[in-house]
Amino acid sequence: MLSAFGRAFRTPDLRRKLLFTIAIMSLFRVGSFIPTPGVDYANVQQCVAAQEGSTSLLGLVNTFSGGALLQLSVFALGIMPYITASIITQLLRVVIPRFEALHKEGQSGQAKLTQYTRYLTIALAILQSTTIITTARTGLLFPGCPVDVVVDDSFMTAFLMVVTMTAGTGLVMWLGELITEKGIGNGMSLLIFTSIVASFPTALWSIAGGANGPLNFMIMIAVIVLVIGMVVYVEQSQRRIPVQYAKRMVGRRMYGGTSTYIPIKINMAGVIPVIFAASILAIPALLAQFGDQTAGWVIWISNNLAQQDQPIYIAVYVLMIVFFAFFYTSITFNPDEVADNMKKYGGFIPGIRAGRPTAEYLDYVITRITSAGALYLAIVALIPTLVLVFLGVTTNIPFGGTSILIIVGVGLEFVKQVNSQLQQRHYEGFLR
Repeated sequence: MLSAFGRAFRTPDLRRKLLFTIAIMSLFRVGSFIPTPGVDYANVQQCVAAQEGSTSLLGLVNTFSGGALLQLSVFALGIMPYITASIITQLLRVVIPRFEALHKEGQSGQAKLTQYTRYLTIALAILQSTTIITTARTGLLFPGCPVDVVVDDSFMTAFLMVVTMTAGTGLVMWLGELITEKGIGNGMSLLIFTSIVASFPTALWSIAGGANGPLNFMIMIAVIVLVIGMVVYVEQSQRRIPVQYAKRMVGRRMYGGTSTYIPIKINMAGVIPVIFAASILAIPALLAQFGDQTAGWVIWISNNLAQQDQPIYIAVYVLMIVFFAFFYTSITFNPDEVADNMKKYGGFIPGIRAGRPTAEYLDYVITRITSAGALYLAIVALIPTLVLVFLGVTTNIPFGGTSILIIVGVGLEFVKQVNSQLQQRHYEGFLR
């Protein structure tokens, strides 16, 4: 692997892309520490140091922003508005025929959907920045902090903060697109990867402290390596359904007669089910912070849904992961559409008739594979949390299943991108 890195940096074009990608990722991290106008940075540092960690929705967003959210920086929202807008755009294909038609139009339709996603990203950034600034001004962002993080309560200051955070989200979106166009590729994913990895050293240091710190540290490292190995093994696995295309004459030329396959991954939904489940389960705890702390529903939520080690939380978490795994897979992979396309171009699965029988067979295979994939997602999401509970570590650290899945998935895709670049120049790549 080191020799492959050396060949990558010795190739001028690939070296330029790698250095450009690293420069953009470094600029993104620098922006995560620049405070928003109107924020007292010293008071923010004092409040962050007093917090033991947040398990709410803000804590999840803070993980994806690399800690920039609780720092109230210009990149406080990070890439989360774009992720949310992309997911909403995909889900709208089910209910809005116009979006589905654009999806089938090819490159022009995809460009239009991307434009809609950008507009929705800015709208979500305005909404989220307004919410965060409101919680910061009322003291709910840092409960129990004795100092104010926003020293000026005027309307113009709040308006300037909203504009700054929204502009920061637009700049982050532009940086991600720059990496996709002029860098290695997958710019948005690499920015998320950068945000999550940036939180690891501090989290590891927090585990190493205490009486059993060194032992807990070694156990956590072993668990992380084990989970990463399992994720790499499963993410690289796929079920290949053979497809044959019949020969056909077009004019004087013969086409078809080839054999290929449909690659079906065990985890076709990716990390989306885990993000959905964690986000929705974090909403009740967030709402409970605004309610009467002596109310019955607030007490019940605090005892059952606010902590990740509660049996009810774990059960609901697993059920929601399974549900969203099937739901998102049904949106991204349509057996009827695949069967129709195969029939249109003369393709068929050996032993299966074209048309409706092919669609039913694909649906049967997808259902079985998604069942295993949903169980795998639930196990990966729970193992780090259960290990932390077993070790008695109360610090909220970004070692959850969501973070590991994103890191491994983006890392594998980055290696594939560099590997393909090397193979184009007749070099041996990373994957041997």
